[in-house]
Amino acid sequence: MSKLTIAVDAHAIGRRQTGNEVYIRSLLRRYPSMLPDADFVAYTCCDEADQWVPEGVTHRKVARNPFVRLGYDLSAKAKEARADLLHVQYTSPVYSSAPIVVTVHDTSYIDRPDYLPWSRARQLKLTVRRTVRKAAKIITVSEFSRQRIADNYGLDPDQIAVTPLAAQIAFRPMNHEAAAAKARQSLGIDRPFLLNVGDLHPRKNQIGLIRAFSELIREHPQLPHALVIAGQHTPWFAPKVLDAVRRSGVADRIVLPRFVDDETLRVLYNGCDLFAFPSFYEGFGLPVIEAMACGRPVVSSSATALPEVTNGAAVLFEPHSTAQQMRAMRDVLLDGELSGRMQRKSLERSKAFDWNETARRTLDVYSEVAETRTRVRRRELVAR
Repeated sequence: MSKLTIAVDAHAIGRRQTGNEVYIRSLLRRYPSMLPDADFVAYTCCDEADQWVPEGVTHRKVARNPFVRLGYDLSAKAKEARADLLHVQYTSPVYSSAPIVVTVHDTSYIDRPDYLPWSRARQLKLTVRRTVRKAAKIITVSEFSRQRIADNYGLDPDQIAVTPLAAQIAFRPMNHEAAAAKARQSLGIDRPFLLNVGDLHPRKNQIGLIRAFSELIREHPQLPHALVIAGQHTPWFAPKVLDAVRRSGVADRIVLPRFVDDETLRVLYNGCDLFAFPSFYEGFGLPVIEAMACGRPVVSSSATALPEVTNGAAVLFEPHSTAQQMRAMRDVLLDGELSGRMQRKSLERSKAFDWNETARRTLDVYSEVAETRTRVRRRELVAR
């Protein structure tokens, strides 16, 4: 096979798009060394992305406006590069001369559209359906999401490749007391604390977490803990979370530092006494694995992909139950033996996920698509 040119829609880089950004950054970082004979071209749309595109990957800018980027700019530049395929997340350009590989992390926009603004859910329903129908290959991040994609789009699950996510190298254990001290210094957290990570969003269930934390402190006032919720404040939902904090009765113990960089996040993961993840819906749940990679005990929702991802290494609870969530947090905080056991399980479970393996599986998908395209071209030439 001749040298491949692989185009990657990397517009999420530099835009603080949480899991989508981590995903594409982590793949690009590994591609050049894993497939040195290929040319990789990353298309970004903001200046902040420059620092994240690694050496060995050609960097090109595309329009930030999604209508321009997907209507013309991305496809035109990929064609100019003579790309053998174009890898996108969720939505492809309206037209592409190169075969499309699409990663669909989850189908919450179909399964639970009430978790999104109406216009956003409607847009995703339309554009992802179009993308999935014309894609040469579909990738997702868990068996749960593979089945939901298959069910929602009438596909054979075997047509969908699963490439699980992983924690970045930065998320590794550090001394717990030292991390807690750094958290006090950088964010003013002057108590032991529980941690939650994720943008303020209805599906993340931060309001339920605040309710359970309030109940925990009411029933066990001897606990000195604060609750830290680290994530961007979405303008359409954050006011509801902030109102829940004000009404909680423990507002003086709740800290919302908004978006934090990876180094601060590593400090928070390592400094917390407990990581709580009460999400209603996840295609994977990357913060859970990041917390586990730092060796922290995890309590997690039992919904959607989370039992698959945690696989016995977290205390699970029904996310709609305040009582179950409160008990899960209480048991880990008050039972030192349970906490120690869950820390060991966390660290061991995190080792099952590796970005190198994710990149290798993704490159295998690229090779399959490129080989299929080559065979089709040869048949066309013979037919002429």
